Amino acid sequence: MFYFKRNQTLLGGAFTTGELVFHAVVRNVRSQHSNAVLAIIINILQVLALVLVFYLIMSFMGTRIAKIRGEFILYLLSGVFLFLTHIKAVSAVAGVGTGNNPMMLHSPMNMMVVLLATACGSFYTQLVTIIVILFLYSVTVAPLVIQEPGGAFAMLVLAWFTGCSVGLVFMALKPWFPTTVTLLSNIYRRLNMVFSGKMFVANALGGSLLLMFTWNPLFHIIDQCRGFVFRNYFPRNTSWEYALWVGLVLWLVGMLGIFYTRQFVSQSWGARR
Repeated sequence: MFYFKRNQTLLGGAFTTGELVFHAVVRNVRSQHSNAVLAIIINILQVLALVLVFYLIMSFMGTRIAKIRGEFILYLLSGVFLFLTHIKAVSAVAGVGTGNNPMMLHSPMNMMVVLLATACGSFYTQLVTIIVILFLYSVTVAPLVIQEPGGAFAMLVLAWFTGCSVGLVFMALKPWFPTTVTLLSNIYRRLNMVFSGKMFVANALGGSLLLMFTWNPLFHIIDQCRGFVFRNYFPRNTSWEYALWVGLVLWLVGMLGIFYTRQFVSQSWGARR
């Protein structure tokens, strides 16, 4: 164990923790690729590929399925951005080690620092990707006008937060049921391909069909985001408060599970896989 002299003041401890999180975020982003810029470019290409796929699908189905008057590409981007931010946060947080990571042998490091670094690294990558894509489209194709940018950004943060909360639950369960959790994580991501509401809005769904989607907090977030993005759309069947409460409850459950799991963590966890 490598020991570290801790600060005696609360302010000094806050600066030390912030510095640790910053360096851990940089390490997390660079771990995706040896060149951090290339890591961002690869993520941009992934987003553009997904947007192209949904653009082709919507072109065959007819753009009138959107039921929103406005920029069609902005309709697609508002769904894809939040979907990827949510899913990437789930995958990143669920993949964090439970305490037997070699980095934990260094005294300043702890599970909360690693968790915050992983979550913030995921959000940083997606935020830079979104800014670059919106800027390039506005400059090269046509200006994009967002009715309420503050509300739309809040929905992006909420999508990231709920993704981190879901990932926390998977992270807490993974040491006990590694195969099952991996399967459930894949099922959750696949379900969100359909039930996240990227390709349609809640106001266009009937009562019985709407019940199939209202369980998903991401469905509420994307629909509410489009209410902030477009002037002529007013979401009546979704609520961002529901997504917030679901995220808070899952965050609490996940943190309790992680603290309980850490009481039994050891270097032999790998033998259970």
